[in-house]
Amino acid sequence: MVHRISLWTLFSLFCGISLSALGQETPVTASSETVAESLTNVVNDLTKTNALTNLLKDPQINVQELISQGGFLVYLLFAMSVALVALVVFFSVSLNGGRVTPRQFVQDINVMLRHSRFEEARVRCKRNSSAAAAIALAALEYVEVSDDPDQDMLREVIEGEGIRQAGRLQTQVNYLLDIGVIAPMVGLLGTVMGMLRAFNSIAHDIAKAAPVELAYGVSQALVTTAAGLFVAIPAMIAYAMFRGRVAKLTANLELVATEFVTTLLHRKTK
Repeated sequence: MVHRISLWTLFSLFCGISLSALGQETPVTASSETVAESLTNVVNDLTKTNALTNLLKDPQINVQELISQGGFLVYLLFAMSVALVALVVFFSVSLNGGRVTPRQFVQDINVMLRHSRFEEARVRCKRNSSAAAAIALAALEYVEVSDDPDQDMLREVIEGEGIRQAGRLQTQVNYLLDIGVIAPMVGLLGTVMGMLRAFNSIAHDIAKAAPVELAYGVSQALVTTAAGLFVAIPAMIAYAMFRGRVAKLTANLELVATEFVTTLLHRKTK
């Protein structure tokens, strides 16, 4: 339809020139510059329209074109996606019962505490980096300093260390939540920048606004929005998954702390 209208415009201009030449010769010579300018504008419109048509007809856009259309914000979102993958792998390895409350370690520490082998238990706890080892070490430090440890005070010491360890686990998982919240904001920033670019092309002269420039600005807005959601959705899914895992680990940690308290209160004296 666009090509037909443009060809009709050229035909009308040609007919107008011919009729003017038949009627009067001088006005044709005087208006030759105006006619040439009109023809140039029509050709420019055809060129821009063809470029926009080719852009819309090409549904296959590779990754490199998407990155170039999205701008530097796409690189930032790509870095966030790499960090997301690294965190998911790290949490998959570290957030498990064998790393937080290793069963064999807990059993061995309970045996040592039951027989008042505090020094051996201390060495064993220092060699272990689990949350259960940190709780047992805090209890040992209190028991060794006090000749007659108070039951309530011992519970408070162990509960305080348990809360600290549980908070550390939850803080690590919150990094996934941060990525899930920040990524859409970066995409929204790209959306605003793309729309500004699109409307800036018609801010000075709406008659000279290039359709391709408008399409490029809108494309940048859509690409950054999609990229932000592409990073944020998996981040929120991973956060929900690991948050549930941390809740289970925290419950197991409370049980282990209770076992340490019971063992220390009913330990055998030498």
